[in-house]
Amino acid sequence: MGSHTDFTDPGDASHRNGDALPVPTPTTAAGREGLEAILAGPGRAVLAFDFDGTLAPIVADPEQARPHPDAVPALAALAPKVASVAVVTGRPAGVAVAHGGFAGVAGLEHLVVLGHYGAERWEAVTGTVTAPAPPPGIAAVRAELPGVLDAVGAWRGTWVEEKGGRAVAVHTRRAADPQAAFEALRAPLAELAARHGLIVEPGRMVLELRPPGMDKGVALSEYVREVDAGAVLYAGDDLGDLPAFAAVEGLRAQGVPGLLVCSGSEEVAELAKRADLVVDGPAGVVRLLRAMATRLG
Repeated sequence: MGSHTDFTDPGDASHRNGDALPVPTPTTAAGREGLEAILAGPGRAVLAFDFDGTLAPIVADPEQARPHPDAVPALAALAPKVASVAVVTGRPAGVAVAHGGFAGVAGLEHLVVLGHYGAERWEAVTGTVTAPAPPPGIAAVRAELPGVLDAVGAWRGTWVEEKGGRAVAVHTRRAADPQAAFEALRAPLAELAARHGLIVEPGRMVLELRPPGMDKGVALSEYVREVDAGAVLYAGDDLGDLPAFAAVEGLRAQGVPGLLVCSGSEEVAELAKRADLVVDGPAGVVRLLRAMATRLG
């Protein structure tokens, strides 16, 4: 089980005076082995991160999500020291790049964004998004969604997010009773998705309808194999990150050390239990990145 770890705030006196931030110690043996492998052989290490809740704080309106102010500089400081840095997200790749401010950042010339759970890919080296054709079923679901929300009586305060024609997400965080709206919609949205060959992915006050076979675990595993990584770190915060956690556990079984980091949240205890290291949200992720960059010199 992961345990909460906190360490020096990036803005405190010791950091301003140039003292090195300590790299936190994972609570599991597998996590310690993963961290040691990354620090001993950074040239073969892949560091992968979810966006919302990990690099960016969760906000009521997903369109307003932006990275923690120090996240991009911390990534840029660490990226040149490792084999690859990737952002793995359910958002469209182009949206994640725009909201993240990743394009044109010195140090992130080789950043890769795997959007829509890996269905889309943006590479900083080219500045372009590559993607297959949109999956069938999404347009039909979008057309029927208002009727489903109205029938359930849970439409007040819910917000529908279009995800580039590849997925549709229903957010309940702004409803009068977010959890009640979330629970009321689970079964009707699952039925709607099934009628059109889709699945529902639950998250933090959000239900996403998308094609099966798309998840962060598949995207991460394929990318790690592509890069021929010798070690991997994955940091996430939500139920949608569990497949990526499982992928890292699978890689460990194949002899590739890995570190699982939970960007801590009381909303998703299941992820924290699976993690080797739990940090204090995006600010804690930033502190971890800075500590690792300092350690690697």
